[in-house]
Amino acid sequence: MFLSVFDLFKIGIGPSSSHTMGPMVAAGRFLDLLRAQPFRVAGLRASLHGSLAFTGVGHATDRAVILGLAGVLPGTYDADRAEAELARIRAEGTLAPEGLGVLAFVPARDLLFDYERALPGHANGMILRATDAEGDEVVQETYYSVGGGFVLTEAELAAGKDTDDGPPIPFPFRSAAEMLEMAAASGLSVAAMKRANERARAPGRDPDAGLMRVWEAMAACIDRGLAAEGILPGGLSVRRRARAIHESLLAERGRNLAPPHTINDWMSAYAMAVNEENAAGGQVVTAPTNGAAGVVPAVIRYWLDHVPGASAVRIPEFLLTAAAIGGLIKYNASISGAECGCQAEVGSASAMAAAGLAAVLGGTPAQVENAAEIALEHHLGMTCDPVRGLVQVPCIERNGLGAIKAVSAASLSLRGDGTHLVPLDSAIETMRQTGADMSEKYKETSLGGLAVNVPNC
Repeated sequence: MFLSVFDLFKIGIGPSSSHTMGPMVAAGRFLDLLRAQPFRVAGLRASLHGSLAFTGVGHATDRAVILGLAGVLPGTYDADRAEAELARIRAEGTLAPEGLGVLAFVPARDLLFDYERALPGHANGMILRATDAEGDEVVQETYYSVGGGFVLTEAELAAGKDTDDGPPIPFPFRSAAEMLEMAAASGLSVAAMKRANERARAPGRDPDAGLMRVWEAMAACIDRGLAAEGILPGGLSVRRRARAIHESLLAERGRNLAPPHTINDWMSAYAMAVNEENAAGGQVVTAPTNGAAGVVPAVIRYWLDHVPGASAVRIPEFLLTAAAIGGLIKYNASISGAECGCQAEVGSASAMAAAGLAAVLGGTPAQVENAAEIALEHHLGMTCDPVRGLVQVPCIERNGLGAIKAVSAASLSLRGDGTHLVPLDSAIETMRQTGADMSEKYKETSLGGLAVNVPNC
């Protein structure tokens, strides 16, 4: 099993990796499919199903699909150009993706939110269709946005998780137990094994240099969030709070009046800054998703700015360790809120951050695994019930609490020798089973929980 650290940590746009980035990526893949066809198409249609339909407006899924079909991709997204292109498409009723000419597409007619029919493969399903000059369908493909910006076609999903046709890797662990066994046999840390795997798959790429660029994007997102103020879009009138909290903390610094627990407010401010940027549709790094994008950066920033002896040169070690844990969770369970609730998003992010922090604080592989298990175990059962389908309430604050839990989990693990009762593999499997048993109302459909018990109009 191999999942690159650069697949888990990738630069994209808000507010959702599964509902915004994923559909945009799927649309781009559909354009590539059409470019490979021997005939010319004249128009496009799209339908959204399951969670993509129920919370699509709040997650800007419609915008993402339209822009994706126009050839826009998350990694090169430019907000001003995107808005201009959206206005043109709505006014003219046409798309003009590169290499395909002018295609008919009237959003009000050709983009359907299908609330009646869920697709069988995953809660986040969408069908893209191409038509000829007579309006007859000539190409159709079903895509599933499975969390974290990852997209699979119907055939790819049916092929299963074992599909991996890349070069062999030296440490192919599929479980935390195998990870610990390989660490003990090799004498290497979790990060060192993950780094070796990355180099085996991309011999010409320096993973550490790439990870420093990932951190630069994360840090820039924190800084933008700490500097911004105002009301977040979407209609809930949620006010940005990270800047005010941060300014209050800065004013208290040096007065010797702040109680020790104020450190939790620092972590919350960092995490909330990221998720306020995400809620505003800004640029974020999936970690492993957009909805949970604040946890890992907040814990790194906490470590760098508040822990004696921290050094930025060890950031790759943090991120490689975190990615190893995130890969195990994605492979054996899910990182999708629409599939397993928020335990799969903020819970996974907290486990990843706890493992990364334990590693850079000198933890052994056993202590790293223990840190991840503690953090994940204490998010089990967490539902995904965003008010009005927006990644704002409870998502923004929830990232702050996920960061706090990650630091606590890492600290607890380092107080022991790594021996503990519940293995990480058991916590991951429990999360998967809990997600399977969870009512659809609590899996990013906004049909239950806070989404229906908080006035949102």
